[in-house]
Amino acid sequence: MSEAVRSVLQKRLEGLEQVPSLPIVVAPLLRYLEQPLDSLDIQRVIGFVSQDKSLAAQCLHMANSPLFGRWQAVDSIRSAVIALGIQRMRDITISCSLLKLTPSQNNALDPTVFWEHSLGCALVCRRFATKISFVDPGKAYLAGLLHDLGLLVNLWILPKEFGEAVALAQSQHIPLHEAEQSQLGMDHCESGRLLAERWQLTPDLAQVIAHHHDPEHATDHVGLVALVSLSDLLCRMSALGHGYVEYREIDIFQEKAFALLLQSCPALPNLDWARLTFELEGYLDEVHRLVSLLYRPQ
Repeated sequence: MSEAVRSVLQKRLEGLEQVPSLPIVVAPLLRYLEQPLDSLDIQRVIGFVSQDKSLAAQCLHMANSPLFGRWQAVDSIRSAVIALGIQRMRDITISCSLLKLTPSQNNALDPTVFWEHSLGCALVCRRFATKISFVDPGKAYLAGLLHDLGLLVNLWILPKEFGEAVALAQSQHIPLHEAEQSQLGMDHCESGRLLAERWQLTPDLAQVIAHHHDPEHATDHVGLVALVSLSDLLCRMSALGHGYVEYREIDIFQEKAFALLLQSCPALPNLDWARLTFELEGYLDEVHRLVSLLYRPQ
């Protein structure tokens, strides 16, 4: 790709006018939910949720789902928040907000595939983090859920060019970010970084979004970036990728992310990788059910 074409695309990305903003209630709610759980006031959370009709409806919908062990009717926002718990409220808030950001037509990437990969990566991140005593499994979940935000940007801003990149990745069975570099001269990490800056996401999440495919270039929060990088790779090598099979062999111990994560998590060499991979396979049904519940409510 010529520098002139790349410059044009960069200007379109920097504008980001086409990408919807987060719902007005979501940003302050997410900032509030970033605080330690024992300092949160559940009544304040209920107040936030009650301000957004779509979020309130989704919380009621999920609180009444047998998937979350609820067999008695939940008919109020307060009951829903209590039933779901604060941790799950943060997950739902992010998920419901991102749902509104997916273009409704002409998607080069199936939105269901996108959400299944994002949610699968979030679940693997949290489980992976717990197993190796990573400092904040909750943040690991959130970082896994948000790591591919740049794909949404490309769907909105560069639909034609991004569609060509997706077609190339599918036909050659190569990683999507490599196809983006080939077709666009940039990948979703770069476009995601611009969106993270626009939304004023926390520095650790911004680093994950910008560097999950090149964790060695992260300038801070390297352990979290490496954790998400490995989790993303595990998902893509299983059945939770971007809708096609990547033809490549990997040695997880030779990945740059592995060495970086080892610096902050000495317990990493003791991880039972076979068991983690087995558990990942078990996530498939759960992810499909959750995506159906969150993104295709009946």
